[in-house]
Amino acid sequence: MRERVLLIAPKFFGYYQKIANEITKLGYKVDYINDEPNDSNIYKAIARVNKKILSYSIHKYFNNIVLPQVETISYDKILVIGGMTFSFTPNMIHVLRKLNKNAKFYLYQWDSERNLPYVTKIHKYFDHIFTFDRYDASFKPEVYKFLPLFYTNTYKKIGDMNVTSYKYDCMYVGTAHPRKYKEITQMSEKLNKVFKNQYIYQYMPSKLKYIYHKLFSPEYKHAKYSTFKTKKLSSKQMFELLQKSRCVLDAPQAGQSGLTMRTIECLGAKKKLITSNSDIINYDFYCPENIYIYDGDFDFNSVFFNKGYKNIDQNIYEKYSLRNWIKTIFEIRD
Repeated sequence: MRERVLLIAPKFFGYYQKIANEITKLGYKVDYINDEPNDSNIYKAIARVNKKILSYSIHKYFNNIVLPQVETISYDKILVIGGMTFSFTPNMIHVLRKLNKNAKFYLYQWDSERNLPYVTKIHKYFDHIFTFDRYDASFKPEVYKFLPLFYTNTYKKIGDMNVTSYKYDCMYVGTAHPRKYKEITQMSEKLNKVFKNQYIYQYMPSKLKYIYHKLFSPEYKHAKYSTFKTKKLSSKQMFELLQKSRCVLDAPQAGQSGLTMRTIECLGAKKKLITSNSDIINYDFYCPENIYIYDGDFDFNSVFFNKGYKNIDQNIYEKYSLRNWIKTIFEIRD
């Protein structure tokens, strides 16, 4: 009989589906639970300000939706992806643990501990805890195992295409967190000297979120609402944009040193990357031909701007695939 896995994760850009599908391909039966009761932009905006306001809806969701779905099933593995949207309380994880006394519990923190201090309250319920943040893993090696994010087969397909003709010199698609918004805007303006054809898509979840940033984030002092996009791009649109782009821009949000999903997807798609995250120099796939670390200015004489993409070692490339990510968490050995 196939082992059964419960995946608790955000619906963030559909990554949970990719994770669930890959776990299924590895021979498991997978059930999925959303990590929050509501996917609306208003709910997310309130949750980021203060989750206690939503306590009633979170408990109602857990008791009326989550428990009836899982209390009659015996799971072998429970994988929780912990990010900004994670809403389950320590007691809720305790209940899941009591219902599945023989299961192994895995936690993957998709954000830094500085941004997710409340998640430390559930650590005691997990057998294995992973983080995408190299600093967290180095400061607390007794707690965390370091595991960067992954690229899916979608991005590997782009890498396999070996595209040499591009519509865009550079592109950026992402949520306009204050630090991200400021740094991506600066990059775009300064790159205009050499990268004339740009596709910049600063996503704003809601007008309420914009107003909040306008009031409390100095990075938004001169930002106009018309600058932002309020509709998420589809996976197909993202695929086509990345395929047509020579280079991708990236910036971490405040308090974050772990590499973004976009960074690892660039690796999978074999695209050049400009990022303000200087910690990338400590990763085994870093090379100056492919990755430029933005520190406030550009050196257009650098090897990054004057040489093509340099293929990295295949073993390093495959190390960051989604399949290897899951096999590492579940300790699956070939």
